[in-house]
Amino acid sequence: MTSDERTEAMDHLHAVMEARTGAEVWQLHLDRMAHFGFDRLLYGFTRFRTAQGFGDREDLLILSNHPPAYLQRFVEDGLYDRAPMVRWASENSGACSWRWMAEHRDILTPDELSVVTFNIDHGITAGYSISFPDASLRNKGAIGLTARAGLDQDDVDAIWRRHGREIYVANCCAHLRLINLPYPASGRVLTPRQREVLEWVRDGKTMQDIAAIMGLTVATVEKHLRLARAALDVDTTAQAMLKASFQHQIFVLER
Repeated sequence: MTSDERTEAMDHLHAVMEARTGAEVWQLHLDRMAHFGFDRLLYGFTRFRTAQGFGDREDLLILSNHPPAYLQRFVEDGLYDRAPMVRWASENSGACSWRWMAEHRDILTPDELSVVTFNIDHGITAGYSISFPDASLRNKGAIGLTARAGLDQDDVDAIWRRHGREIYVANCCAHLRLINLPYPASGRVLTPRQREVLEWVRDGKTMQDIAAIMGLTVATVEKHLRLARAALDVDTTAQAMLKASFQHQIFVLER
């Protein structure tokens, strides 16, 4: 890596660390990966992983710049559950060339092979996957980096030999920022009032306490809690506090 390349890499990491929202981090990361030839990314993270899978689709944080038609089939219709590189990511940590699929074709299931064909039909033929290490068995994050049209797997592997360490670090940095910044799954964004009420509940305040602190009636406080539960698609206030905490929607510094 040249001096100019080191400076460019550090400038990027500094910008990611200074970003205040997940959306800012994601755009910075898209731009940086495109610099290396990866023009389509698919990132996923869950805090609700079980032995049976990745939990409720609605609780997943999924970010991508793939075309909507592809995402509808791969994500919304659940093809990712049968994707071979998703299987690899669920069982491993680190980085893996998509050459792995060709080298292990004999162990791929018919469903996995059908996803490989689906991806090829959508121009997704070469790339790298990164599965992020985590101290919690319930957490899992991974990203698929798809190479731009015209690059084959040999080209991608050559890019990785030269820049793989920087690409891996940049992805890990983006991942750590994304899971610690407000970026609610499925667009379920709380209003400032809903967040504030949940914060006071989490601090142990009663409805009467909160009403006095916020200058509201008890009925209005209860309304904000009801709307917060609805926004987060949960049944109880305790579940709302937990989910909002996971999504970093409470105790947030406003810009």
